[in-house]
Amino acid sequence: MKAHYGMVLMLYCSAAAESRFVDIAQSAGVDFVHRNGALGARYLPETYGSGVAFLDFDGDGALDLYLVNSGRLPQLSNAPAAANALFRNDGTGRFSEQTARAGVGDGGYGMGAAVGDYDNDGWADLYVTNFGANALFHNRGQGRFADVTAPTGVGCPGWGTSAAFADVDLDGDLDLFVGNYLDYPTKDPLVCRIGNSEERLYCDPRKFDGQVDRLYINEGRAFADRTAEYGLASTAGKELGVVFGDYDQDGDPDLYLANDLVPNLLYRNDGAHFVDRGLASGTSLNGAGGVEAGMGVDMADADGDGDLDLFVTNFQWESNTLYSNLGGGFFADATVASGITRASMAFLGFGTGFFDGDLDGDLDLFVANGHVYDNVEKVDRAAEYAQRNQLLENVGAGTFVERGAGGPGLALVQVSRGAAFGDLDSDGDLDIAVNNSNDQPALLRNDAAAGGWLGLRLRGAASNRDAIGAQIALTADGRTLVREVRRNASYLSSNDPRVLFGLGDAEGVERVEIRWPSGVVQVLEDLPRRQYVDLEEVLVGD
Repeated sequence: MKAHYGMVLMLYCSAAAESRFVDIAQSAGVDFVHRNGALGARYLPETYGSGVAFLDFDGDGALDLYLVNSGRLPQLSNAPAAANALFRNDGTGRFSEQTARAGVGDGGYGMGAAVGDYDNDGWADLYVTNFGANALFHNRGQGRFADVTAPTGVGCPGWGTSAAFADVDLDGDLDLFVGNYLDYPTKDPLVCRIGNSEERLYCDPRKFDGQVDRLYINEGRAFADRTAEYGLASTAGKELGVVFGDYDQDGDPDLYLANDLVPNLLYRNDGAHFVDRGLASGTSLNGAGGVEAGMGVDMADADGDGDLDLFVTNFQWESNTLYSNLGGGFFADATVASGITRASMAFLGFGTGFFDGDLDGDLDLFVANGHVYDNVEKVDRAAEYAQRNQLLENVGAGTFVERGAGGPGLALVQVSRGAAFGDLDSDGDLDIAVNNSNDQPALLRNDAAAGGWLGLRLRGAASNRDAIGAQIALTADGRTLVREVRRNASYLSSNDPRVLFGLGDAEGVERVEIRWPSGVVQVLEDLPRRQYVDLEEVLVGD
């Protein structure tokens, strides 16, 4: 079995401890301000952006940072134009802007970013969603990209929100799903007001029709729109959050969509098409049978029982929602029992993710918060536009508690949207990038004195090179932790492709079993701790 071992990064504490986050964006050289282009007319797209992505675009082993901007709304605003920005990580904690040199300063009204090596050449490619036509940038190596939107056929005009790469048809390359939100007019847009006053308010999304999402199947040099063929040609959803994951453990990626004030959608992948199992599975509505305002989403094993659960962020006073996977294709609303109801009720959540912030083996939750109404005090005196973000610690079996001490980075009060997770300093704990509306981003370095850990970077052979969709079961001190390789989730954002396991006080890693998307099962034993290990898919006969 071929395995490559990366640099050993020693930590100095064997026991897990609370995460402590420090915002280093400005000191690290991330000179960026998101502009939403708002001039008082309160056009709806102004309040929903923007996302952020971690990617190693130049292949030097350090995570770089891509921040999506918005600026002038097409045909609606005379605000100054704004461009997205790419910042290179030099590996020492300093970032420098490389947007112009790399050729990724897309000038559309930006929403989100998805990352994936769609042509299996070893370089991370970048897809940008916009209010308007989207853009695909092919990474040519040496830090430069080419705009290949037109020849690949993935421009998808509309209101693109979250997108995700996954090998839907299991043929060894990455396909692309694009979530679309609302059919929002650029000619004579609807004006909404507060009561009988003249003051404008961002309109309720229920006043607009949904848009059809797009599924693009990778055919080599280009993509083919197979939305209808796969059973996804519907305007029933109003998609904001998108995540792929194998919830039924049958070996192919299923699809979950967080929708705004219409039922969420869970699509089971049956090979040649997707089957809607949302209502039947218990994941379309909350436990009381109510529709919620779904924003961000993630899928992971929250309770440690070996299958994938679902988490959705929602509107203020709704609470966020945790759906516990019961097996057999069914879920139960575990929000109250998990402690999430009480913790999240007074916040409006967007970007989110399961991650082991304190490296104790349990998956914690981060939620980026911020209201959608910039004048919310006129309609709800108990609410605030800018809000602090939250870290919910998993104290065992999927029960969560918000810790008061999370470091100065969690005391920031901003209007947060996209959130991405990655080990930007390669010290064995996950850091968080947050893009904030009309503000500077936050780059939250995790300074916890953490316990043992092991990081895995998988490279597919028969499977897609990013190994997206691979499932890993790691056993340490008799405890088995299950993770799935995924880049795109949260809200409008893309994460570190490496999978980081917190080991707490475990003395060693007895066994790692990888189920690759190709169906190959690979087993390793006695792996070292406190380092990143690169593992390549080994095919039968190799």
